[in-house]
Amino acid sequence: MPSLFSRPLDQELNLADPSAPINLSIPPVQRAHARSDIPRWSGYAPTPLVSLKGLARSLGVGKVLAKNEAGRFGLGSFKALGGAFAVARATAGLAPDALASATFVTASDGNHGLSVAWGAKRLGCRCKIYLHENVAESRAGLIRAQGAEVVRVAGNYDDSTHRASADAAANGWLLMSDTAISETDEAPGVVMAGYTVMMDEIIAQLAAETMRPTHVFIQGGCGGLAAAAFGALFEAWGAVARFVMVEPDKADCLYQSARAGKPVRIQGDLDTVMGGLSVGEVSLTAWKTIERIVGDYLIIADEAAVRTMTDLGEGRLGDAPLAVGDAGAAGLAGFIEAATDGAIRDALGLDERSVVLTIITEGAVDEAGYRALTGLDPRRVGERAA
Repeated sequence: MPSLFSRPLDQELNLADPSAPINLSIPPVQRAHARSDIPRWSGYAPTPLVSLKGLARSLGVGKVLAKNEAGRFGLGSFKALGGAFAVARATAGLAPDALASATFVTASDGNHGLSVAWGAKRLGCRCKIYLHENVAESRAGLIRAQGAEVVRVAGNYDDSTHRASADAAANGWLLMSDTAISETDEAPGVVMAGYTVMMDEIIAQLAAETMRPTHVFIQGGCGGLAAAAFGALFEAWGAVARFVMVEPDKADCLYQSARAGKPVRIQGDLDTVMGGLSVGEVSLTAWKTIERIVGDYLIIADEAAVRTMTDLGEGRLGDAPLAVGDAGAAGLAGFIEAATDGAIRDALGLDERSVVLTIITEGAVDEAGYRALTGLDPRRVGERAA
């Protein structure tokens, strides 16, 4: 069963003030670099904002809009914008011999590590990606294909994060974490700056349709995407939408942090099928923004994500089939759970006038995992959609 926790927000933040940026998580200079640099990368193109008309009709809302990141730079995930951008900024101005001697390090559930590995390969740098024991070997294979070394760590994502941080400090490697476990961690803010390019695309796409969302459902994880996404929308429009954080009930560090009123590290193996959200420790960088502007926190069961992946892949929801990865489906799954639970639907004010925005953060990047969860061949799904 889904569970919603809502908390009051500071009413003084109800209007966006350009002179006092709401998104405290992202250095403005890095956001400016992302806006100027990433669109010049080879292969850059805005990803589509898809209108899921069948789903909107079936759930009794006005519109459901999903930003589909499956085609981002051929890596299949929005993460391509983050880790690779952080690598590029860390090496700006370095001579070729310095690039060749640089080693980048990060922990990952898969997609962030793939982005860092791709970014390092683009610049001719060495790279080590720390993966915990529950990350699928198929995801590890994608990272190795970018020329990076995979280091396996016993335990969960948080264990791999702390190990990568310690090894980087001991060896003089460059840490490109997307989770800030210390107030002094700078890389997560740079990673998040890369994500704002996606948000600029969304804002432009919505402006072209002369609409704004009333509800935004975003995946949780460590909070990096949510802070970048919600922060950008708030800065653009103010408090015009309900921001809903969606997390697995087995890895709900943001939900628990909201209840506690401070960052909380949850314990356990965090073994959710939504692999990219298997996080037990809030990014301190992201929390600076989240605590100010996010009022609604929704946790869902693994079954909801798998059901959404399968229904999307088979076209059961009234729209063309979509091959969506486990973490990629979480935002949509959260919306579906909310819209079909009477009490949560009423609490969030979902009705026939609602315009719902979410992000499909990844396609079927882990093809073997997608088949195992849904029984579908992601390539066949794509052929049916075409």
